[in-house]
Amino acid sequence: MAYAPHTDREVKAMLQRIGRPSVESLFSSIPEELRLKSGLELPDGISEAALRREFARMGRANRSADELVCFAGGGCYEHDIPAIVPYLALRSEFATAYTPYQAEVSQGTLQVIYEFQSYICRLTGLDVSNASLYDGATALVEAVLLAVNQTRRKRVLVPETLESGWRRVLTTYLQARDLEVVNIARAEDGRLDLGDLDAQMDEDTACVVLVQPNGLGILEDARAVGAKVENSAALLIAAVNPTTLPLVDSPGSYGASVAVGEGQPLGLPMSFGGPAFGFIAARDELKRRMPGRIVGETVDKDGKRGFVLTLQTREQHIRREKATSNICTNQGLAATMATIYMSALGKKGMVAVARACHAKAHYLAAGLGRIEGVELPFSSPFFHEFVLRTPLSAREFLKSCAAEGILAGIALAELNEGADERDLLVAVTELRTREEMDRYLELAQKIVTGSGASTAGRSR
Repeated sequence: MAYAPHTDREVKAMLQRIGRPSVESLFSSIPEELRLKSGLELPDGISEAALRREFARMGRANRSADELVCFAGGGCYEHDIPAIVPYLALRSEFATAYTPYQAEVSQGTLQVIYEFQSYICRLTGLDVSNASLYDGATALVEAVLLAVNQTRRKRVLVPETLESGWRRVLTTYLQARDLEVVNIARAEDGRLDLGDLDAQMDEDTACVVLVQPNGLGILEDARAVGAKVENSAALLIAAVNPTTLPLVDSPGSYGASVAVGEGQPLGLPMSFGGPAFGFIAARDELKRRMPGRIVGETVDKDGKRGFVLTLQTREQHIRREKATSNICTNQGLAATMATIYMSALGKKGMVAVARACHAKAHYLAAGLGRIEGVELPFSSPFFHEFVLRTPLSAREFLKSCAAEGILAGIALAELNEGADERDLLVAVTELRTREEMDRYLELAQKIVTGSGASTAGRSR
């Protein structure tokens, strides 16, 4: 908000009405270690113009991915976004569209949602998709609750490699439902431990969550996991990165009943972490347990093609605990951007993006692996992210790289609790050039060994 019009007296009255002692108390949920211990040290009585200049000076201390060469991922990726995506999505018909309950005046919005659902079904190999969710983590929550309601069971098996932010969201939701979240151990190669999966599954298991690729960037043996779950009454939930789906097995092909994921890679900017959207798809027999909206195709009285909200109505979502979900709305504009992105690229374009991400990540990983003192601690196949271990702490290595203009990855300990402090997660997308990757290799050689330019990435 650029301008707050409330007087001190009005603020005091509002606080009294809601029973709060101060404005500061409204932010008590923010962890203490993240909060300022003092003010911004601004001089008193300065003009608006001077204040804006001071804030601009402070802001310049931050460095964004626009200024650095970005090799960070961990769920939020820098991909190329065709100009047509923001151009169409920000048209007033989409940017200001309201919830499309009145089909007769919402055909454009409804058709976009229908096309979005169709794309998600094609990517995941499943039968039905909804009109998007808030983000990937809450999409996983919705999938787990769907499985719990379907099976009437209470145990949820989750891999150790699930990113810690998603895990916290899942735990927060499930603890209010008296459900048990059980970890599946990680094997030495970084994949889910199939033996531990066998040991953990029992007659009260509602679902098994498979993260593909997992939180280490590693591609799981999805068919082996699917075979383990197939002979039980539990559901398999696949949490997937949509960028990988044009090349790797779809969730439907290895027996997943539900697929979820974060849609940010589908044409949305990083935007300092959001907003993005979540997607969910399921087998046909689960469609009545799907959260949120589902748009269907029909014909009008003249036989012309049309689109309507189906299965879910506004009234359904005010039934409290009897409702399928609390999700009444969705990230409609973000899903619209994804629909435009997938339409613009088409099948060939999305396959090309996936191939470029995969090939470039393996080029960089191979070069880094040839640097003395550097290792890739996991031998399993990966897609476009991998774990890198250096003799330094990850934070120290990343700080040195940032000083040279490279955002070299993310400290793995920030994404997975208990990770080695030397490990970082490196992501490579189609945007990274050979020159940028060779610069990374040279810089890594210099930081790790203290020597001059590396030849580790010069092979052609």
